[in-house]
Amino acid sequence: MAPTRSTSVGTGPGTVSPGPARRTARALGRALHFPVTGTARGIRKATHAHGAGESGLGKLIELHAVNGAGDVMITVALASTVFFSVPTDEARGRVALYLAITMAPFTLLAPVIGPLLDRLPHGRRAAMAGAMLARALLALVLSGAVATGSVELYPAALGVLVASKAYGVVRSAVVPRLLPPRFSLVKANSRVTLGGLLATAVAAPAGAGLQAIGPRWPLFGAFVIFVSGMFLSFSLPRKVDSAKGEAKALLSADEEHLHLHARAEAASDTSRKRRLGLRTVGPAVTHALAANAALRCLSGFLIFFLAFLLREHPLAGQSAAVSLGIVGVSAGAGNALGTAVGAWLKARAPEIIIVTVVAVVLGVAITSAVFFGAVGVACLGACAGFAQALSKLSLDALIQRDVPEQVRTSAFARSETLLQVAWVFGGAVGIAMPLNGSLGLTVAAGIVAVGWLSTVRGLLTTARQGGPRRTRVI
Repeated sequence: MAPTRSTSVGTGPGTVSPGPARRTARALGRALHFPVTGTARGIRKATHAHGAGESGLGKLIELHAVNGAGDVMITVALASTVFFSVPTDEARGRVALYLAITMAPFTLLAPVIGPLLDRLPHGRRAAMAGAMLARALLALVLSGAVATGSVELYPAALGVLVASKAYGVVRSAVVPRLLPPRFSLVKANSRVTLGGLLATAVAAPAGAGLQAIGPRWPLFGAFVIFVSGMFLSFSLPRKVDSAKGEAKALLSADEEHLHLHARAEAASDTSRKRRLGLRTVGPAVTHALAANAALRCLSGFLIFFLAFLLREHPLAGQSAAVSLGIVGVSAGAGNALGTAVGAWLKARAPEIIIVTVVAVVLGVAITSAVFFGAVGVACLGACAGFAQALSKLSLDALIQRDVPEQVRTSAFARSETLLQVAWVFGGAVGIAMPLNGSLGLTVAAGIVAVGWLSTVRGLLTTARQGGPRRTRVI
């Protein structure tokens, strides 16, 4: 009997080399496979660099990127349903109804999200996973609502907003727990934010492509993304669930409130403690938070006001879609640049940074209102995005510098809730404005002016003093 010929591939005895067709197929498979695996390895290398992989920060960056991609998918679907599918006058009414049914209740719910999550310090991974799962299920509800136009769209959209902001509050509280050695909080937050921005930039055109197939497809994409985010949440280190060494922030601006709180606590005077409410983290933090709230309010205002203004009165020589795209890209580029600059500055003189960037935005807003045009609108969008990113990182730096470590996590969560409320308020003002470019940008300048004039003196004072002395924690 003749010996059986081996067909195994190798270099030893009894083996044969694969044929040209098989070698070609393998080479083609590797070529098609490499863009996916190579990109994944590159992303993992970038997010896990400088100790971020060992501390768990890299996984949080990836989770935040998933969060941003899912949110933009839902945004594309809702914008197409509520905003682009009807004439401008009807769209304003539908968006106003959308704000009334979703944003107004959210404004009431947002202030309690932070304090509520403060009571669940041992379940932060579960809270983030729950926020992801809730949005995944609500995306399926929305997929039916956008196809039929049913009223389910509004409560489902409200649920998405609440879940998204709950994730944001918990994420702000988690970052300090995942800092690698010799890693500043500003640098960590800038990496997390930049990861979300890059994911949004990739997911937005993908969502638009799915929208072209059908109005439900971006929501199906969001479902898949959020389900993956749910599982990714549990991959975070267990230490994010630990509340060891933490206490609740009293966000107060002077020593007197701490002494009042100490006396009330010693006397078990719960009524006085309740009256103290959210107080003291130091004057620099409170002034910086007010300035950031003004910029976040400006962001909400510009999103809604310019969306309707440019739809009705596009930039010179451009269509409405292109006009909106120009402003959106400018704001996104400014935000990314502000995040990168914030990481480069490494929290040097945060009070001066906030005062400067808000002053620049105020000047650009005034100039854009006086000389209303395409260039001015694009510049205002870019400057607003840049200032919002850089001032938020400076606020993070002040919290890290002036707030004791025991209450720092709580301070981050509560400050983020306040900023979300400011954004909602600005959006409500923007939707109520008449479609007059100069008038609208004058109001925008007024919003920034109020925030800047009310905080500039306090910020400059704390900057000259080199920051307040560390407040004693009771």
